[in-house]
Amino acid sequence: MALTTWADWLELNINRTKTKLFFMSVSPYATGVDGLSDCFNRSEPIFTGEHLKATNDSMLGIVEMVIERMERRGVKAEYMRITRMSEDRIDAHPSIYKKFWVPLTEDEKTQPRSYSDCLHWCLPGVPDVWNQILYDYIIKS
Repeated sequence: MALTTWADWLELNINRTKTKLFFMSVSPYATGVDGLSDCFNRSEPIFTGEHLKATNDSMLGIVEMVIERMERRGVKAEYMRITRMSEDRIDAHPSIYKKFWVPLTEDEKTQPRSYSDCLHWCLPGVPDVWNQILYDYIIKS
């Protein structure tokens, strides 16, 4: 519903001759619910051909459907598909190597998976690749 509202607003409010639209797919989030998606103690990308699958395919399908509908109505948006390529970089999260604002308890220290940060990304790293993709879209247009 939010994407449809966004698309409707764009159709009515942008100058299509002067405005370039970009939409980036969602950044995957390693949940730790299975052995593959746990970022703790990972030092290499996933090379097995198996993806993290942190993102629901139907959600990505809805995004693609809304963007296709926008294009049929004359609103062109460059869709930057970063989800799948980012899923392979399970090693690119800070994991346990981050600033803790509240010191960990001794019990927490014995369970590093419970405080491993699999949401944020290390820099330089994956977000820089996203920026390179955006830069390439801008330069080519």
